[in-house]
Amino acid sequence: MRELRIHGRGGQGSVTAAELIATAAFRSKVYSQAFPAFGVERRGAPVQAFVRFDDNKIRLRSQVYEPDYIIVQDSTLIKDVDVFSGLKSGGIALINTEKDIDAEVPEGVRLIKIDATSIALEILGLPIANTTLMGAFAAATGEIELEALEEALKERFPGALGEKNIMAAKKAFELIKGEAE
Repeated sequence: MRELRIHGRGGQGSVTAAELIATAAFRSKVYSQAFPAFGVERRGAPVQAFVRFDDNKIRLRSQVYEPDYIIVQDSTLIKDVDVFSGLKSGGIALINTEKDIDAEVPEGVRLIKIDATSIALEILGLPIANTTLMGAFAAATGEIELEALEEALKERFPGALGEKNIMAAKKAFELIKGEAE
């Protein structure tokens, strides 16, 4: 089983991102599970969402404490929350930032930085980077297929909004794929 933990702030779409990644994984013929962890938080407060992937049915129903992957939607969280907590060696940390990371990244973790907010502003006209980061996640991990992500985005965001979200995800996917080659 592989696990993802998404760190964001209320209103940034962390829960939506987890749901759509799980939907895309399922469409990619993988069992998946998505769920949030929040209580009385409000817009701007730190939130977490989780996704599990497996070739077999998933029966585990706890939070993710030792993820294989993390997505950090807001790099200012790194100062407030131990986003790298439990991240496995060999794991991937995908951070939405154009700046250097001022934190100790665990040994053996691949750090990928992407300015997803700029891509979202350019394509969507809003600083909501969750779908952009989903495209980057697909490219960095291979856990979800880009075509399956596109289908999930079309279903969730019909019409022009869906097309813009797909464009943002594809741009991030190509950017990360290009860096890997």
